[in-house]
Amino acid sequence: MAKKPDTVSGVIVIDKHEGVTSFRIISILKKMFDMPTVGHTGTLDPLATGVLPVLLGRAVKASDYVMAQDKRYVAEMKLGLTTDTEDITGEVLTKCDCVPDEAAVREAIASFVGEISQVPPMYSAIKVNGQKLVDIAREGGEVEREARQVKIYSIDAEMISPDTWKLDVACSKGTYIRTLCADIGKKLGCGAVMSALRRTQTGDFTLADAYSIEDLEKYSFEERLKLPLSTESLFSDLREVQLPKFFANLYLAGSTLLQKKVRVSVPHGEMVRIKYGKVFLGLGVGDVNSDGDSVIKVEKLFYLGKVQ
Repeated sequence: MAKKPDTVSGVIVIDKHEGVTSFRIISILKKMFDMPTVGHTGTLDPLATGVLPVLLGRAVKASDYVMAQDKRYVAEMKLGLTTDTEDITGEVLTKCDCVPDEAAVREAIASFVGEISQVPPMYSAIKVNGQKLVDIAREGGEVEREARQVKIYSIDAEMISPDTWKLDVACSKGTYIRTLCADIGKKLGCGAVMSALRRTQTGDFTLADAYSIEDLEKYSFEERLKLPLSTESLFSDLREVQLPKFFANLYLAGSTLLQKKVRVSVPHGEMVRIKYGKVFLGLGVGDVNSDGDSVIKVEKLFYLGKVQ
């Protein structure tokens, strides 16, 4: 049986609401856009809300690039508590009434800015030997996890009450805010959990670009199809390379192009947007062939067929 064709291609930014999984959002959008090919760009826990870029149609091929982008979150951290999930929804492991003073908390928070090492929480979607850590944890198990290097660019901290703090965190991909809160609490000696989380930015996408599911329900199907941003918008930071028709079709056929033939200069390793007129074809990367000639290799195709 032939696969149902996609009705649209591009990216739509969702303001995820609390209490649902990212997978549930995908299921809802498949029905809303009447298409099979829909994918998210990194999960948000049910507790979390905020920016969730969703890729539609051919744009799902860009998922690895979007997941690699930096993020920004606003979190609430509660001191004096630890749980098995590192957030407020988990089973309480310890309680502590001795919460450090404001100066000590600020000093501890500031110490986590920069390159840090994090051990991913058991309640996460990371796989070990083909099994998700969260599934192992739910069965009462625990496995050793390797620490990972992440980067915290900045943390703006605001004290709500002696045991509750608001954190505005700018960070690299792969950062667990739950673990950041837990590690701050560990350093303070009183424990801490994440009690709320809102992702405010992924790459260039912010809450200003986002639609809630409730928003989307107000549009007709035809209106909804006009909402997604172009796939090319995911790569707006990359340099554009225009190709003549002949070379555009060679590129679409998977051929490596000599830079001198297409009259461009792309340094080795630089990724570029490949276009024919206004049509976004895909991504290319600068390279050198066996003869020492500078070339552009196909990195990822987003356009099907030939240009006319």
